[in-house]
Amino acid sequence: MLGSAARLAGLVALTGAGAAGTASCAAPSSVASGKTPLRYWHLFGGGDGVTMQAMLDAFEAEHAGIALDAAQLEWGAPYYTKLGMAGAGGRAPEVAVLHLARLPGFGPGKLLDAFDLDLLAEYGVRPGDFPAEIWDRGAIGGKQYAVPLDTHPLVLYYQTEICEQAGLLRADGRIKTLEGAGEFVDALRAIRRVTGRPPLVMETTGADAAGPARVFATFYAQTGGTLLDDTGTRLTLDEDKALRVLEFMRMLTHDGLAVRVADYQGSVGIFNAGETGLALNGDWEVSTYLETELPFSMAPVPTLFDRPAAQADSHSFVLPHQEDRGGEANRAAHRFVAWMLRHSADWASGGHIPAYTPTLSKPAYLKLEPQSEYRHVIDYVALDPPAWFAGSASLMWLELGHIFSGVFTGSRTPESALAEARAGLKKLLDTPSPLGDIPAPGGDQA
Repeated sequence: MLGSAARLAGLVALTGAGAAGTASCAAPSSVASGKTPLRYWHLFGGGDGVTMQAMLDAFEAEHAGIALDAAQLEWGAPYYTKLGMAGAGGRAPEVAVLHLARLPGFGPGKLLDAFDLDLLAEYGVRPGDFPAEIWDRGAIGGKQYAVPLDTHPLVLYYQTEICEQAGLLRADGRIKTLEGAGEFVDALRAIRRVTGRPPLVMETTGADAAGPARVFATFYAQTGGTLLDDTGTRLTLDEDKALRVLEFMRMLTHDGLAVRVADYQGSVGIFNAGETGLALNGDWEVSTYLETELPFSMAPVPTLFDRPAAQADSHSFVLPHQEDRGGEANRAAHRFVAWMLRHSADWASGGHIPAYTPTLSKPAYLKLEPQSEYRHVIDYVALDPPAWFAGSASLMWLELGHIFSGVFTGSRTPESALAEARAGLKKLLDTPSPLGDIPAPGGDQA
């Protein structure tokens, strides 16, 4: 078994990050003030960051006895490197944010401490308040290491004025339900007759493009296909189903039904400029389009294949490992997590679907338009397989995103992309986790 220093070195190398951020691990000065210190690390910038800061300000205003010290770190690999190093040193903040699909690769029990469910319940949050599949993915080895704040799926954005001209809106102004690939293609052609341009845009290229993998994962999940088994250790790629999806993806750009070359920012700009009627993207871009007053709305990704599904991850709270975790600071961390969950209607303004289900029926959430239009996606989100190399900003996303980008741009055939994807996944499976063997996620609580 690798020693902790070697495991951490492996983690840093495999995440490909050298920059480790600047947030301090030192004890906060508030210790001397008599307040309970509570350090919180997160990775939210842009619109998410503004919303998070407003929630943090509200928490501070209600909890005069807690000295909250919040730090926003750089999103992606640098954030996870910093968080891993802090946990390995046992000097981590009391609470932090982690993408749920990255939990198996983040050393639960090593780099993370487990939640005290009795303490969470004391502050009003219980396991039954969450969709079982999402909650269970936060449990490893019978202990709860991640508590989900939200889920953020791939969704369909649509320009209301263009779609109305194309005859795609219902009387209530919402887009018609498009069932099956045939109806979706018909809708794209109707939009193209209005605009004279490719009717759909999504991220198809870029140095770290994850969009092609997210689109593939959504439609592949709709076929019922899986990449890995429930333990995250065995390849289960169904070649017939995967090829069916890849051929559909290739057809979209080859037939001029989707923009062939668009990096992430380019795809947002094209939709924002009104050049396309539809866009596939994560729910977080709602803030961008609301700010520009674009005539748009949002809906779940249409079911083009056999069942509803949408690729998603989940921002979750975790307790980075502290050698002396406990006492009032740990109690404050649980209180903070519960408070954020019970106020997640505020968080939903940024587009994410609250994972704390009591929020989904609150008037404050239901009045959010178009954010509440796709809330039912939470019942059928397709999370990444439970592997140490999966999850947002992970090695798997980079590998598959690069390969499937070629399907959109035409540099790869669906067949060659499928072969590359299989080889890439096999290589990742053959690479030992830098943190050693980690039990698969599951719902059994100790």
